[in-house]
Amino acid sequence: MLSWQFRLLRLYFRAQKFFSRADGKINILKEREELEALAKSFKPLGKIACTPVMAGGVPAEWILPAGITAGRVVLYLHGGSYISGSVNSHRALAANIATAAGARALVLDYRLAPEHPYPAALEDALAAYHWLLSNNVSAEEICVAGDSAGGGLAAALLLALRDAGDPLPAAGILLSALTDMAFTGETLKTKTKVDLILDFGKESQFAPLYLGDTDPRSPLVSPLYADLRGLPPLLIQVGSDEILLSDSTRLAEKARAAGVDVALEVWEGMQHVWHFAASLIPEGRNAIRRIGEFILAN
Repeated sequence: MLSWQFRLLRLYFRAQKFFSRADGKINILKEREELEALAKSFKPLGKIACTPVMAGGVPAEWILPAGITAGRVVLYLHGGSYISGSVNSHRALAANIATAAGARALVLDYRLAPEHPYPAALEDALAAYHWLLSNNVSAEEICVAGDSAGGGLAAALLLALRDAGDPLPAAGILLSALTDMAFTGETLKTKTKVDLILDFGKESQFAPLYLGDTDPRSPLVSPLYADLRGLPPLLIQVGSDEILLSDSTRLAEKARAAGVDVALEVWEGMQHVWHFAASLIPEGRNAIRRIGEFILAN
């Protein structure tokens, strides 16, 4: 049964979607401002210390939950359709995951499109991962995590590391991940009325800004089309009421067929990256608790 807190939040999003005017045009600055403003509503669940750092030339932030000083690291790649999002917008989410895992989080401010299209974001993720290795963090201590576009980027990072013969992290965590930038998933249509967060019309306009001249079925922008053999264990969480549901279910199916250890969790009634609202809804806290258990088990 859905909590009353989530039902109330869903009503808010439903009203917001009803009263917002979709004129078919996109405004990148507005998208960025709205995500930053929304994120201010969600708070870390515990005390954290934040330290800016340059991770292999990439602006980033160390997040240390109270009582954590070293050891396991969550390399976190934020969502935002590759055109928005930042350390600020995703600080609370990354902090809550780190707290649940008894780990530190390194959150990247990777370069965004349209100013910096593919492969800029992936290059930044690779640089940060190699920086961790060069700073005495072993691959076995690293988990790569991301939400939405950041979930697709996390999968792309794992593929790029594997293809380069680099040591792979202990695990990958993909939350409501965008894995198919060709947009062929059936839930893009079947979940349109119940998804209160994402709009396919907008997403289809954001994608070319990141892709540039890159084929949308290229494995490093759309991991669904990759050979997934040899990847580390994956936890894939997705809400049943989001248009990207089939991006997660199809990736999980293909990864399992390739011999990857995959835990797919479809959370009934949940919206896109409901984890954001962990400070408000028990479903968010429960999902993050599960992420922490997965990280600790790997």
